[in-house]
Amino acid sequence: MTPLHRLAATVEARRGADPDSSWTAKLFAKGPEKCAEKFGEEAVEAIIEAVKGDRDRLTAEAADVLYHLLVMLAARGVTLAEVEAELERREGISGIAEKAGRG
Repeated sequence: MTPLHRLAATVEARRGADPDSSWTAKLFAKGPEKCAEKFGEEAVEAIIEAVKGDRDRLTAEAADVLYHLLVMLAARGVTLAEVEAELERREGISGIAEKAGRG
């Protein structure tokens, strides 16, 4: 199991945890909109580090982005497996053609 899959399983397991003892549970308790907002904040932080060119900080922020993406997806009932299936569906298709096919 990859670290990303382990993280996704941990996120899902924390859904019913006590918000006072789990950051993930606290995010879930605040609702999907807050989970999305937090993902956006982390994405902006990663962008800032990418622009600065600080590889170590970008790596750390990218890890935060992946975590918060998994929380946001789980808050709306979307699994990592579903995202992987969508990536597999797109495999071998030109990005331009795939985007045009979305209408």
